[in-house]
Amino acid sequence: MQPFDQITFDDWRRVLSVNLDSMFLMTKAFADGMRQRKWGRIINIASDTVSLLVPNLVHYISSKAGVVGFTRSLATEFGEHGVNVNAIAPGLTRTPGTLADKEIPGGMSKEALFEMMVHMQSIKRGEVASDLVGAVSFLASDDAAFITGQTLYVNGGLTRTT
Repeated sequence: MQPFDQITFDDWRRVLSVNLDSMFLMTKAFADGMRQRKWGRIINIASDTVSLLVPNLVHYISSKAGVVGFTRSLATEFGEHGVNVNAIAPGLTRTPGTLADKEIPGGMSKEALFEMMVHMQSIKRGEVASDLVGAVSFLASDDAAFITGQTLYVNGGLTRTT
């Protein structure tokens, strides 16, 4: 988390590299084989922050919005080849990365941030990585054969989209 005025171009590039360049390179590595087999599932990781009003994350939110755009564009391009492309948008998830000792602007503790999110969700508990397993399994299965270009929010009901 950084206010825009404190984000350097190196910070910007690092976040976009992790969240967009890596997704592009991974897709490049596997796309040809999927199209040749006329079957494939690409599941990208976006973030629910693209639909929330979260300060101090302009580089992160911009990159995750790019994931949604990439997913939609690729779904259009790959659909005729039997490849489905979707994204999952998790909420704040307890992982080693989100629990790392990083300062939050405004002096809020990490634990206070997690608690604040829980109180805003419909499901009143913190999200953990295993909460994403069912969504990934579904999107990778034949049950999702006619679903592509979508972003599935997995965040305990924090955001509600139509």
